[in-house]
Amino acid sequence: MCEQKVILKHICYTPLVYERINKKLAARLTHQQIEALLIKTIETASQIERRGKNFYVVNSEQQIQVTVNANNYRVITVDRLK
Repeated sequence: MCEQKVILKHICYTPLVYERINKKLAARLTHQQIEALLIKTIETASQIERRGKNFYVVNSEQQIQVTVNANNYRVITVDRLK
């Protein structure tokens, strides 16, 4: 199974990650909006790279990078690309 499908199947979130994502994106999104954004970002990713213990999912169109733990598929953070 490709990395993208595995990440989408197992992705999970902690309560703190929602706050972190809103802070990093300077937004006020609900939990459902954040989850929908991340799923769309991963589905349309331009690059997925595993480095060490994390996956780095880059979506050039949305200018977002999602960091996901490769062991438990927990979202760690989201960053805007420069």
